[in-house]
Amino acid sequence: MQSIAKVLSGDSLGQPVGVHGWIYRTRSSGGIVFVVVRDSTGIIQTTMRKGVVSDAEFELASSAGIESAVEVEGTLAEDKRAPGGLEIRASKFSLVAPSEPFPITEYQSTELLLDQRHLWIRSREQTAVTRIKAAMLRGGREWFQENDYVEVTPPMITGVAPEDSTTLFQIKYFDRIAYLSQSAQFYLESLIYSCERVWALTPSFRAEKSRTPRHLAEYWHLEMEAAWIDNDGNMKVQEELVTAMIGRAAVDCPAELKLLGRDAADLGRIAPPFDRMSYEEAMASLQKSGFDTSWGSDLGAVEERALTKERDTPLFVVNYPKELKPFYMKENPDDHRTYKNSDLLAPEGYGEIIGGSERETDNSLLVDRLREIGESLDNYQWYLDLRKYGSVPHSGFGLGLERMVTWVCKLEHIRDATPFPRTVARVYP
Repeated sequence: MQSIAKVLSGDSLGQPVGVHGWIYRTRSSGGIVFVVVRDSTGIIQTTMRKGVVSDAEFELASSAGIESAVEVEGTLAEDKRAPGGLEIRASKFSLVAPSEPFPITEYQSTELLLDQRHLWIRSREQTAVTRIKAAMLRGGREWFQENDYVEVTPPMITGVAPEDSTTLFQIKYFDRIAYLSQSAQFYLESLIYSCERVWALTPSFRAEKSRTPRHLAEYWHLEMEAAWIDNDGNMKVQEELVTAMIGRAAVDCPAELKLLGRDAADLGRIAPPFDRMSYEEAMASLQKSGFDTSWGSDLGAVEERALTKERDTPLFVVNYPKELKPFYMKENPDDHRTYKNSDLLAPEGYGEIIGGSERETDNSLLVDRLREIGESLDNYQWYLDLRKYGSVPHSGFGLGLERMVTWVCKLEHIRDATPFPRTVARVYP
C-alpha cells in the first residue's frame, strides 16, 4: 500500500497501485461505484466496475458509508474529472471496517462541530492545519538546533505568576495552593546560567474570560531565553525563527496551504529584517486613522489589525510604556517611560504572535516594581536570587503557536489552530 500523495505524484501511471484509508465521499452510476478515499496525505478517486471487481466487492463498495475504512487495489489512470486528475481503476476492494451514519454533514453549525470535535478533526481542513503546524514546529526545532540552543523541560505547576496574577488557574497541590503555568520564562531564565541559550515548548494556561477569536485558555507556548543578548539581538532571533518556521511549512506543505487559501510562495518570500515601529509611532499612526488613542493606551485586536492589515510581512512594535507590560522588563535608557521590549505582529491583521524583551538585571528595581503591584517578595525570592550570583544581560520571548498558525493557515478563529480547543465556554470533548 502507498500513501495517496505518493500515488498522486503520477510516478506509477498505468501500473498497479494500492491505497488504504477512509471513504471521503461515494456515489454510484449504473454499473460503476465511485469511491473517493482519503488518508492523511490527500484524497483520490477509485472506481469499481461490475464484472471487474467481484459481485461481493461491488456490493460492499455500493453500501459502504462515509468514513468506512477500506483498502483498494487497481491500476492508476488519468481522469481529468477526478480530484488530482488521476484515479485508481479497482481490481480489488476490501471493507476493513464499516461506519455508522456519520453525524457530520454539510453546513453544520459551529457548536455542533465543536461538540463533535473528535470526529471533525478528520476533515481535510483540520488535517491540513495539523500537518502545517507540525512542519512549523519542525522548522523551529531545526533553527534552535543549528544555533546551539538547548531544549529544556520546565514545570507546568508553579507558585508564581510571570504575567497577570488575576488570570492564573489555581489548583490544590497536596496541602497547599499552586497554579498552572502561564509561562516558563522564570525557569528558562534560571537555566541560562548553565546552558546560556535555552528554549521550551510547553502548554500555558490563562484564565481570561475572553470570547475573542484569538484567545484560548490553554495554548502551546514556544519560549526562549538567552544570555548575552540585548533586545535588538532578541528581535533578530525572532525574525530568523519565524522565517525558519514558515519556510519549513512552505516547503513541506504547499498542498495543505493551498487547500486553506494560502500561497506557499508568498510565505517563502518573507525574510528578515522585519519592519519596526515604536509604540509612540504606532499611537500617531492610529490617531491619524481616526482611533481615540493616546500615550498609555494598550494595543488590542482592533488596533493591531489596523496597523497590519495592509502589510504582507510581520511588524515589530517596540518600547511600550512600563504600565502596559510586566515588571521584569529592562528599562529603556533612551526613554525612562518605556521598556526595552517588542511585540511582533503578524501581517494581514492577525495581530500579536510574539511578546519579548530584554530582562531587568537590577534586583532593587525588581523589588520596587513587585511592591508597587502588591506582590509578596517571598514568592519571588528564588527569582530574585538569579540576579545575586553573576547576573548578565539576557533576553527572551514567548511565541503563541496557535496565533501563528492562525495567521499562516488564514483561519478565522484560533480554536481551529488546535485539535481540541479549550476556551472559557468549552472543555468538551
